Amino acid sequence: MSDTLLIALYAFCGAAATGLAGAAVLRLIRRRSLTASLAVVAAVAVGAMLAGTLAVAEAMFLSAHDLSVVTTVVAMAAVVSLATALLLGRWVVARSRELALAARSFGDGGSFAAPAGPTTAELDQLSRELAATSARLAESRERERALESSRRELVAWISHDLRTPLAGLRAMAEALEDGVAADPGRYLRQMRTEVERLNDMVGDLFELSRIHAGTLTLSRSRMSVYDLVGDALAGAGPLAREHGVRLVGDRVEPLPVEVDGKEMSRVLGNLLINAIRRTPADGTVAVAAERAPDGVVLSVTDGCGGIPEEDLPRVFDTGWRGSDARTPPAGAGLGLAIVRGIVEAHQGRAAVRNVGGGCRFEVTLPTAEA
Repeated sequence: MSDTLLIALYAFCGAAATGLAGAAVLRLIRRRSLTASLAVVAAVAVGAMLAGTLAVAEAMFLSAHDLSVVTTVVAMAAVVSLATALLLGRWVVARSRELALAARSFGDGGSFAAPAGPTTAELDQLSRELAATSARLAESRERERALESSRRELVAWISHDLRTPLAGLRAMAEALEDGVAADPGRYLRQMRTEVERLNDMVGDLFELSRIHAGTLTLSRSRMSVYDLVGDALAGAGPLAREHGVRLVGDRVEPLPVEVDGKEMSRVLGNLLINAIRRTPADGTVAVAAERAPDGVVLSVTDGCGGIPEEDLPRVFDTGWRGSDARTPPAGAGLGLAIVRGIVEAHQGRAAVRNVGGGCRFEVTLPTAEA
């Protein structure tokens, strides 16, 4: 065996023994600070070099002077290596602690602000991920606050809307029971009207609960929006005549869609009823169905005078009913929330915007495949 191979073998054996010992120490301190691990790595590197050198020196019978020189050089290298590892470890640990404190701030309800100063590439990437997570968490908190506000408004409106008809029903029932009703037939008709109103409200609440719970089941079938609009106009006709509002459906193209006919009829019915109640007498409610690049757009345009710009993002929220002057006495703030839920269940979207003299509600549905 050549001298070079022999030297390499002795050096490898000495370094391997040191490396195994270092690996055992790293396993024991794996839960300790990064500074300790870096110090062990530096010590292993220098120790492996020293062990290999000593093994080679012993095998080659170097003089005591030469061995002392080599040992001194390795010892100085060890001091420098350990000092560098300790400094690096303390710096990385300090940056990690700053990052942990910054992360704790948005966990307690604040926003994440990355620590100032240079850092490693890995910690910098972690900082960017924490910043993105903080932004998503802030959006989630904002949505939660909006939902909570909507729930409180809904409970308040529903409590009011239930109390009024129930009080009327109790008064009429007591009048009939005591025999003081001047026109019992009128009282009975009024009671039936109030019961139907309560039934509709309960139906809306049940529909909304299914939408929020994700249990709304759709029975899709291929149909023309022309038929959907025609049925909706026929159903809303009596209410429009009662309010003196004209219904117009001239711009309706016979476009195919894959929808649940019953649910989409409810969508159009809610939009038409909402538009008719908010349009003054002699006004016009126009319905259109047109092809768009991203699907089929069904629109209902009323003459309500427009919605304040700051209220437009909340129109489809549960319980939203706008200002008192625009709120019809029969509204519970559920109709438009149901519209959005049903449309989104069809992979569509609902939107609203102001137009001249009123507002335009648009429902975009995917076009049926040929």
